[in-house]
Amino acid sequence: MNAVVIFLLICGLIFFTGGTLGILRFPDFYSRLHPAGKLDTFGLVTTVGALALYIAFSQEAILTAVKICLIIVFVFITSPTATHAIVDAGVRAGLKPWTKQSQKRDVP
Repeated sequence: MNAVVIFLLICGLIFFTGGTLGILRFPDFYSRLHPAGKLDTFGLVTTVGALALYIAFSQEAILTAVKICLIIVFVFITSPTATHAIVDAGVRAGLKPWTKQSQKRDVP
């Protein structure tokens, strides 16, 4: 069971790293929200899922593991919803998406 927990933790770390790199590398507000919404959500699900498995099988605290799984479900539902709300706020504020033409105009 420890091998599964370690595998899930490593997967979560990879997803968190990919989300961080995506936030740093993508050019505009909208494309930066994609890795923030997707990769960070899945990284949290795998990391906290590993915690739930570890607690359930090593300490046999099943009720605590169930509560952690409920947190996973809550985050899995609310994080993409919050990302959508942030994108909608950007659209309503008039934030324009990045295009190749806008990049060419910024270069002197």
